[in-house]
Amino acid sequence: MAVNYSQLKIINNVLSKYPTANLQIVTKNRDIIIVKELIEKGYTLFGENKVQEAKEKYENLNLSNLDLHLIGPLQTNKVKVALKLFNTIQTVDREKLVNEIVKNQNNFKVKTKNFFIQVNIGREPQKSGILPENLPKLYNFSLNKKLNIVGLMCIPPLDKDVRIYFEKMKFLRDSLDKKLKLSMGMSNDYEISLNYGSNLIRVGSRIFN
Repeated sequence: MAVNYSQLKIINNVLSKYPTANLQIVTKNRDIIIVKELIEKGYTLFGENKVQEAKEKYENLNLSNLDLHLIGPLQTNKVKVALKLFNTIQTVDREKLVNEIVKNQNNFKVKTKNFFIQVNIGREPQKSGILPENLPKLYNFSLNKKLNIVGLMCIPPLDKDVRIYFEKMKFLRDSLDKKLKLSMGMSNDYEISLNYGSNLIRVGSRIFN
């Protein structure tokens, strides 16, 4: 497994046209050697799907500029570990999880400062995320609990026109707070997502051989 730097260059060239957007490299199933290589090249914003895998790779990388995000589902029994490990959790999707996070925030030294709410924008039963119509309630609940919600995240259906879902996400964001960030767009649709205001594209498979 190696990094495809030609693809990385292409992505960075696209991003140069969108000053409010950033690339998050998804390192799930990638060896720590690859991560260290990317860090040496100046990349510091990474995403991981599983708490335990991220812990094994990143726990001993004590770098002040490392920005690690959880982009996979978070079980309540993994909250304590996640709060010590990730700078940002992008997958808040239910009140029970909010309560567990808040309960543990003051119990020990917490690294996580920022949170995104994950929206199941395609209403897919196999995917995590709050349904769009329930988003305002969860958002307000989170704010009332003093959770620092900085954005919304989604994973649109693979077999549909993603433009529809990115446009819906932009509408949902604007209806809550236009200052919220949007985390949307992955290896196959990141260019489209940028045209709909994505602030964070999550790319993995496209840049690994």
